[in-house]
Formats: sequence, C-alpha cells, structure tokens
Amino acid sequence: MKITFFKYQGTGNDFVMIDDRDQSFPVSKELIASICHRRFGVGSDGLILLQNAEGYDFRMVYFNADGGEGSMCGNGGRCVVRFANDLGLFSDHTKFIAVDGEHEGTVSGDVIRLKMSGVKDVQRYEDYDFLNTGSPHYVTFVDQVDEVDVVNIGSEIRYGSIYGPQGGTNVNFAEIIEENHLSVRTYERGVEDETFSCGTGVTACALSASLRNDWQSPITVETIGGTLEVAFQQNANGEFDDITLIGPAVRVFEGVLDTTPTR
Repeated sequence: MKITFFKYQGTGNDFVMIDDRDQSFPVSKELIASICHRRFGVGSDGLILLQNAEGYDFRMVYFNADGGEGSMCGNGGRCVVRFANDLGLFSDHTKFIAVDGEHEGTVSGDVIRLKMSGVKDVQRYEDYDFLNTGSPHYVTFVDQVDEVDVVNIGSEIRYGSIYGPQGGTNVNFAEIIEENHLSVRTYERGVEDETFSCGTGVTACALSASLRNDWQSPITVETIGGTLEVAFQQNANGEFDDITLIGPAVRVFEGVLDTTPTR
C-alpha cells in the first residue's frame, strides 16, 4: 500500500502529516513507530492524521513517536492548522476537534495562532508545578537551563516520580531570561527524549511563570528550535482561559510511503 505523506515542523518539533479524510490509513502502533523512526523511517516526533469531523473543518488525531495515540500536542496542533490551510480547508480561521476538545486556529503569513484548552488546576509545590495544558506537564525552574541533563533527569521524573504509575508526565526545565521571557527545554513522554520544542510544555512553563512571578500576558519562550509566544487571560482564582500558542509552522517536504512488507 502506498500512502502520500507530508512533513511539517514547528520550531523544530516535527511531524508526519497524512490526509486521512477517507480513513484509509491502516492504523497500527508498529507501523506508526516505524514511520517515525529516524533511521528506518521518515523520522519525526509524531504522526498526525487529518480526518473529517461533523461540525468542524477537521479532526486531529495525534500519535507519539512510539506509535501510541497521544494527548494534545501544541506544536502538532499548529502544524495541522497549517496543513489544513495548505489543503484548502479554510482561508484564515479554522475550528477543529482533537482529543482534548475543540480548538481554533488562525493563519497569518508564517505565523499560526492556536487556541489551547483552558487550565483550571495548577498544582503548586516548592520545587515545581504540575498542570495539564492538553498534556500533563511537570515544570521546574533552574538557573542555567543549558547545563541541565534533560534526558536523564527528565526520564527519572517521567518514570520514577509519583506520576509514573499515572502514565507518566512530560518534564520541563525553565530559566528566566528577563521579565516575561523564558528559555525552556523539555523531555517528552512518548518520544522518550528531549525535543527541540514542545508546545504544551512551553504553554505550561509560561503559565507557571505567570503564577510564580506575577507576569502578565504575553510571555515569550525560547526553545532549541525557535521562539514561541503564549498569550492568556487569568482570573482571580488563578485559572487560565483564552490561552493562545503563537509561532511558525512550516511544510518541509512531501513523499510517498510504501507499506508493502519486504522479504
């Protein structure tokens, strides 16, 4: 079976995109993991199916690089908005559905604005915060983020902390550069490695920094793969609404997958 695919990236977080409006893609964990493999496949942090959805422009179905269906991916959401726009499904504003509910997106040149789910509960501890921005995130602040052993420390927290038995968590390390300006590195579950950028992680770090430092919207966040911006509204109860993740999303290339078994 031959399948046309498209490769997109948002601040270095890269995804294989497939137009699956006819729902012909043969979903299997093994196939998706092989496609995402950086030595034996196309190579990506995840795979996204764009499908039809009644009442929406499309449905986003996200799979982690290990082949398992994942929770919401912010950069993947921005990339699928760009993909849908490239397919001609909308002109500048879209409404779509994902695993965590309804999202809206806008396209303006190279910049994609993605409306994220609201955050009602931020669990605050002395050394870290824990919150769900569509995916679960552990956020800790450090003095020099470039010196952090992200993979080893991140994997220990992902598997060995209280969150391990609950399915694990993404782990973020954030450094304050100046007011309303962060540098962030993230260990992503499902990828089981550091990624160049994580949209829901960047969002979690921005909201955590807002609470801890009384910062106002918007907050700029530097990642290995580039710069993102997070805009939001915070109410008196510390809850966040109208959260928007803002940044570029780019088509890299397209190709054809041959899924026929080889002897």
